[in-house]
Amino acid sequence: MVLQRLWEFNKIFDSRFEDLRSPQWKQIVYRDFSAGLITAMTAIPMAMGFAIAMGMRPEQGIIAGALACAVGRTWGGSKYQVYGPTAAFIPVIFAVMQKYDHGFLVAGSIIAGLILMVMGLTGSGKIAKLVPNSIVVGFTVGIGVTIAATNLYDVLGINGVAAGGNLWSKLRGVVEHIGEVNVIAMAIGLGTFAFTKGLLRVSIFIPAPLLAVGLATFAAATWWSDAGLTLVRTKFGSIPNNFFVFTPPSMPPISGQVIMDMAYLVFGIVFVSGVESLLCSSMADRMAGNRKTPFNPDKEFWGQGLVQVITPLVNGFPCTGALARTATSIKAGAMTPLAGYFKAILKLAMAYYLAHWLEMVPMACIGGILLWVASNMINVKEVRHVMATTRFHTALMIYTAVMVPMTDFLTGVLSALIIYFLTRRYFEADAKELDSSKQLVEASL
Repeated sequence: MVLQRLWEFNKIFDSRFEDLRSPQWKQIVYRDFSAGLITAMTAIPMAMGFAIAMGMRPEQGIIAGALACAVGRTWGGSKYQVYGPTAAFIPVIFAVMQKYDHGFLVAGSIIAGLILMVMGLTGSGKIAKLVPNSIVVGFTVGIGVTIAATNLYDVLGINGVAAGGNLWSKLRGVVEHIGEVNVIAMAIGLGTFAFTKGLLRVSIFIPAPLLAVGLATFAAATWWSDAGLTLVRTKFGSIPNNFFVFTPPSMPPISGQVIMDMAYLVFGIVFVSGVESLLCSSMADRMAGNRKTPFNPDKEFWGQGLVQVITPLVNGFPCTGALARTATSIKAGAMTPLAGYFKAILKLAMAYYLAHWLEMVPMACIGGILLWVASNMINVKEVRHVMATTRFHTALMIYTAVMVPMTDFLTGVLSALIIYFLTRRYFEADAKELDSSKQLVEASL
């Protein structure tokens, strides 16, 4: 069985490309190209923002997004999924990068990737489905709050303040430095947020983040050139366009703390990759109305593992299925994995020629884009859906949403999972008995 899966997982042109066999294959290729172009234009500023929020350089987000999409579309289990940097990884990677170098991240990502590949080969894709939706929604809300709080410094133009710590320390830092707020930076940050959100309500085909970056960069270089704004190049220097640089894994001297931090990193990558990629793949099949070959969860784990092994080795970082970019790609007409290849190539090409201009983007604009990302992570419909189930799952959701920003990713999610698996047989049994009682009452009326 394992050898059979290994053989199937390494078939490059499998049933995911089945639509290219139709007589209309030229139109399908054109649709994939258009979807790849629109997604690439949307992804460049988001990738830069995610990388910066993770404590890394902006070009590393561009590299990671392009390479992860090419690897994921080659070995993954979904026809439609777009791979790249995602918000769920921000607290995991940021916490590690505050203490270690990129080599440590590469080492942890490779270990996590190998675990995911073994899980795929052993048919463990169903394990991710054991995580209740209430914890997933609470985790997503908590990450959204964390991202918003972390980027308040850039949006408000407050410089020289560390963005680490829990939610209270971030908010306390803002209050302590409130006198340093740059009004122009705040206008750019909040304007970017409103502009991006407003344009995408008009049409998802509009590359709103890229247009927002262009407008903010023009304003910062002309009208507000003397406003004391922090630019990307002020903080990171020049953005190179020789993107791919081999970055080997490395480890500091082994100690108990190093082992704990590595376990934290590996668990975070495996959890986020497993849960988010399967959720994204499932969503993609529903959104695309896929009536042919559905996504393969075990092959998706295999592809995710290769993404985590290969991408960080070339100056990138862990990536997974990106919900927003996958939805954009599908709505723009994507039908096969070719859309992902087009997105990767076009993204690198545009970034290569735009590298000089990307250096001039105000950090407040990047902060505004990440505020928009954070707002999208708090899905009111999903929250209401959980609240309509049982009090137990509502409490789990609230607990996870509070604990993730107040402590850290591992503490919040792991403690919620422990609570769930230790108590579910009591509370879920009570919920089933309550539902049965309600049905008997309704039947007797």
